[in-house]
Amino acid sequence: MRRRLIHLLISLLFPLTLALPVTVWAEGFTVSDIRVEGLRRLDLGTVFRAFPVEIGDEVDEYRLADAARELFKSGYFNDIQLVRDDNAVLVVRVQERPALSKIEIKGNDVIETEALTEGLAGIGLREGEVFQRATLEQIRLDLARVYAAQGRYGAWIDATVENLPENRVGLTINIKEGEAASIQHINIVGNEVFDDEELQKQFDLKTPTFWSFFFKDDRYAREKLSGDLERLRSYYLNRGYINFNIESTQVSLTPDRKHVYITINVSEGDLYYFGDYEFAGNLAVDPEELHQLIPLSNGDVFSRKVMVNATEQIVSHLGADGYLQANVNPVPDIDEENKRVNLKFFVDPGRRLYVRRINFRGNTTSADEVLRREMWQMEGGYASSKNIEKSKSQLERLGYFTSVNVETTPVPGVDDQIDLEYSVVEQLSGNLSASIGFSQSSGILLAVQVSQKNFLGTGKHVSFTANNSDTDTEYSFSFTDPYYTVDGVSRGFNLFYRQQNFDEDDTSNYSTDAFGGGVNFGYPIDSFQRLKFGIGYENLEVNLGNDVPTEITDFIAEEGSQYNLLPITASWSDNHLNKGFLATDGYSQSLSLEASAPGSDLGYYKLRYRGQRYFPITDDWILKLEAELGYGDSYGGTAELPFFKHFFSGGFNSVRGFKNNSLGPRANNADTDPLGGNVLIEGSAEVIFPFPFVEDDSKLRSLVFLDVGNVFDTSCLDSNPNCTSGIELDEFRASVGLGVSWITFIGPLSFSIAAPIIEESGDETESFQFALGRTF
Repeated sequence: MRRRLIHLLISLLFPLTLALPVTVWAEGFTVSDIRVEGLRRLDLGTVFRAFPVEIGDEVDEYRLADAARELFKSGYFNDIQLVRDDNAVLVVRVQERPALSKIEIKGNDVIETEALTEGLAGIGLREGEVFQRATLEQIRLDLARVYAAQGRYGAWIDATVENLPENRVGLTINIKEGEAASIQHINIVGNEVFDDEELQKQFDLKTPTFWSFFFKDDRYAREKLSGDLERLRSYYLNRGYINFNIESTQVSLTPDRKHVYITINVSEGDLYYFGDYEFAGNLAVDPEELHQLIPLSNGDVFSRKVMVNATEQIVSHLGADGYLQANVNPVPDIDEENKRVNLKFFVDPGRRLYVRRINFRGNTTSADEVLRREMWQMEGGYASSKNIEKSKSQLERLGYFTSVNVETTPVPGVDDQIDLEYSVVEQLSGNLSASIGFSQSSGILLAVQVSQKNFLGTGKHVSFTANNSDTDTEYSFSFTDPYYTVDGVSRGFNLFYRQQNFDEDDTSNYSTDAFGGGVNFGYPIDSFQRLKFGIGYENLEVNLGNDVPTEITDFIAEEGSQYNLLPITASWSDNHLNKGFLATDGYSQSLSLEASAPGSDLGYYKLRYRGQRYFPITDDWILKLEAELGYGDSYGGTAELPFFKHFFSGGFNSVRGFKNNSLGPRANNADTDPLGGNVLIEGSAEVIFPFPFVEDDSKLRSLVFLDVGNVFDTSCLDSNPNCTSGIELDEFRASVGLGVSWITFIGPLSFSIAAPIIEESGDETESFQFALGRTF
């Protein structure tokens, strides 16, 4: 009777607490063995590790209830029964929970499946794991919360479970994301110094406008609102209102969940000014050096941005002097009576660090020497943050690598030494092109061109061209060693033989035969500027065809058709671009002179200026401005600039949308051949934007552009009505279009689609243009 009563109590009370039936004798007993029944996927070790009873233990119904409770906590089982047989063997009967065999998510577009899958894994739902049905409602709530944070309050989530063989289940999550709620009104309450219009300019969130359909800037998102509130706070703090506070923010949702009203309550406070400032702590450097870094004066309107910039300047200055671990903490002391903020900069420079070793990783082609000679930071010297970053910039500007990163590692056992490791990802630093073909007019066409800026990883520049056809033949070789001397003096030379038919180059019906060579030297002024000088020899012969313009025949009649020239060149370059390929910041400019030396058969000179500058608009959008100017003339006994030295305009990397060399003065012959000119003026504006639908666009560049330019002649023949002497503003041409550059395995490939917006009748246009080996 007593035994039945105990059985009844266990069967009534224990299921109410854990739903785990325990059927054992009421009296305690010694466990002679443990047998587990019902396992299908799990092994015995999983059960024994979670079950706190071993063979030989004395147990009763209370200890077994606790043991069953512990086993249930493992989460692997739906049901557990404990039974004692006649031989004191404890039988553990379990019913395993099903395994989650697959997870399928449907209907999501705004949030990627990978992100949702990671979120589900965070609450214990992943394929191959045990599935608990209790998590279904948690799934719906969590996903609804995620979509609500993006303003999609109407999102609908449904999760269904499909039973599969072998105690497995499949989970399908159906999502209807809906539209993000539109912001109908943003109301700022409490502002008196700045009006609503001025403050709302600081917000990413906007009320609906015509452009909202394209930019979706009127869609509410909690993260965007948080960012806007921080920008609002910074706006006031940077203008002297140090007690500014956002009292509250209300976001109201319309009953249909489609529109949002935002109200922001603010307290502006009084205007404060900078007072005095001082330094405290171990300055490690001359205090006067630090004073020169502080861009504030007593009486200036307080600005948190100015204070932070001053702090960063001090840290940067100490870092450049070897104190990479410097910590500077500005502590404001507010004078409420005079509305002044006095600053005390507490400086802790830390230890001065030295560089033990500089290592390179990822340069599988480039030799270590090529990278090491670009280093401004020296081994054994103190670690200068300025020189470390400058070394990184030098590697980026080489154009050999798609990315360059630097890491510092403490030297074990030494507290004042570090190792530097520059990690690079190499890219193709040249281009290769080869072609073979046949045409009735030109016969067999053979062409090979190899250009390598980092030949065999040595850093030397090598270029070879072999081009052979009935209309164009060229063989050339050039070589440049950028480090002919250890201090960066470069030396190069070139040899060439060239036959050109200019009628095939969209100019006039004449051809030239030329051969020659030259040598040049370059001298660094600093890490950005460089001078280059060269001298060469060229033998050139002109052969005239039919219907040649009078300008050319007159020149031949006056100067002859064969010339020995001694061209000398001089150039200055100033390169502050952040990358050698596909730059995104900085500027570069160059000025070059080409002239024939005394003793040449012709006397001429050509000046050319090129400049470009990048202006980052956002992290991904960049404005690029570019200009090219040229002027040429003759000297000595030569009457005018030789026609084969003229500038030409139109075509790729010029005024796109017009045929190559087609702009400018034209001849008064049947074909009205382009003559070029002695004055070149070109400019362009480009807006670079992320390449659509591509996550890694480090080797891609997409842009829209505006090109303007033309060539002019200052000494046209009076008998030529197609040429007007001087620069005429109404003769400028312009075009707009879209361009793409792609760094391929054989070199850069670029193309453009353009349409002229300023043109004249007779202009030769070309909408699609491309080039191999060039980038925008």
